[in-house]
Amino acid sequence: MEACASKERQWESGSRKGKEPVIWKESEKEIEMQSTERQHYQRPRGGGRNSRRKRSAKIVYGKGIACVTGDSGIGKTELLLEFAYRYHQRYKMVLWIGGESRYIRQNYLNLWSFLEVDVGVENCIEKSKMKSFEEQEEAAIARVRKELMRNIPFLVVIDNLESEKDWWDRKLVMDLLPRFGGETHILISTRLPRMMNLEPLKLSYLSGVEAMSLMQGSVKDYPIAEIDVLRVIEEKVGRLTLGLAIVGAILSELPINPSRLLDTINRMPLRDFSWSGREAHSLRKNSFLLQLFEVCFSIFDHADGPRSLATRMVQVCGWFAPAAIPVSLLALAAHKIPERHKGTHFWRKLLRSLTCGFSSSYTKRSEAEASSMLLRFSIARSSTKQGYVHFNELIKVYSRKRGVTGVAHTMVHAVISRGSLFHHPEHIWAACFLLFGFGNDPTVVELKVSELLYLVKEVVLPLAIRTFITFSRCSAALELLRLCTNALEAADQAFVTPVEKWLDKSLCWRPIQTNAQLNPCLWQELALSRATVLETRAKLMLRGGQFDIGDDLIRKAIFIRTSISGEDHPDTISAHETLSKLTRLLANVQTHTSP
Repeated sequence: MEACASKERQWESGSRKGKEPVIWKESEKEIEMQSTERQHYQRPRGGGRNSRRKRSAKIVYGKGIACVTGDSGIGKTELLLEFAYRYHQRYKMVLWIGGESRYIRQNYLNLWSFLEVDVGVENCIEKSKMKSFEEQEEAAIARVRKELMRNIPFLVVIDNLESEKDWWDRKLVMDLLPRFGGETHILISTRLPRMMNLEPLKLSYLSGVEAMSLMQGSVKDYPIAEIDVLRVIEEKVGRLTLGLAIVGAILSELPINPSRLLDTINRMPLRDFSWSGREAHSLRKNSFLLQLFEVCFSIFDHADGPRSLATRMVQVCGWFAPAAIPVSLLALAAHKIPERHKGTHFWRKLLRSLTCGFSSSYTKRSEAEASSMLLRFSIARSSTKQGYVHFNELIKVYSRKRGVTGVAHTMVHAVISRGSLFHHPEHIWAACFLLFGFGNDPTVVELKVSELLYLVKEVVLPLAIRTFITFSRCSAALELLRLCTNALEAADQAFVTPVEKWLDKSLCWRPIQTNAQLNPCLWQELALSRATVLETRAKLMLRGGQFDIGDDLIRKAIFIRTSISGEDHPDTISAHETLSKLTRLLANVQTHTSP
């Protein structure tokens, strides 16, 4: 019976979510999202004025696609998760894609392993028609899109779509998606007010009853005075689901009543930051939420000492990619965070009284215990991947602002030393963004020459080649290698700059030396590393028909290798072979294009 007719289901999440009731009309043929005509009366708050809101009547948002918009921390992801869990049996597969603009294309192409589609570059060097890099990227996208357009029901969820355009080439995200109206249905969550000329469903806040239920948690017998305090907290936290959940977690975990918690939050000193960006606006206007975060960090510090692993894991989380973070990498980076000054005696005393009885049974926490604490206090949420956790973007933005100097450096070192190209590619990309300053971004982390050499050999080259060959993301791979070349050239320039030492100044007859003279082996290794990157770029240019650029790159690589290793070295001979191939192909192109 379920397959023969479209069934209309009223989604009222009850105590779980409690948004404005939404009808999800879901069947094998269509998905529609509609708001329902409803008079909504809200109980008086604060000053006692009656407020009344009338919902708009019955708006259809689209067939085959549904879009939900709302502020950060309001519960968009949870709403999409609820739908996916409720209706997953109607689909062959639920495919979840992170919608952040720098990662969405890679996340989309990652579906190849589930759809069993080859998205790698085609080996067409010897064919009559050479495909450009853009054509190869479009072909890979088309293969995934074609699979989603078959008569097989998939549910594609794009969570936290940042922009209608891809960050790398400014192409519309719409180009990734299959045509609407087919068997595949698409759910999107975003903070954008409009999306692809659709009128998204604006997610409203929890009702007063549902917010109270979330904050009370397992404690249901508060007196009237404490219930009134909870209503004050609800308003102060901006009625964000994230803040309400944290409040509920604190009240459930600690022997503390709402009045005392409110007093503690109000007395928590607020740090002075300069804010920018969409999420930063939400934080700037909600100082109470920031104070609530600080209360949580203070609780962690008291429970596990001033160097709490849980607090440091939150500090470093903001520098990871917007994806599930492996607890092992998170803890490794957290352990390396530099020491910072301890809090004042007053706050240590205040938090000791606040958390009395909470920490007596705890010793120094392992990473598993620290991550468990983050989950229990709703600072992080669990992942479907074992040993991974998610952090809300608001918490990540605040952690980046709050973190001490050197936190980004610890994240980069952890990813470089322990990250896996196959299991953590998004976090390796996040480290590269910090190291090389893509686009208009500044370079956040600078490495020593020895560290840079290890990075190039063990991380950058394998990442670029895999991104290019396996996923046909030619532009991203080539840009990574270009920026890597610039970094190596800057390091080389620093090596040949004269170095003055205090001893040299006292002994005037000694000539001023350079780092290249002081460390000849390291300088040679740096130069050869640059030659390897140049040759790799030249070989990849072959696959896109960019023979003239490839010719220039390989000649630079040959000059470096000849100068250091000699003409007869196997690497120099290999570079000459690449040059011969490029010269031959370039001559063929000039022959065919000449009048």
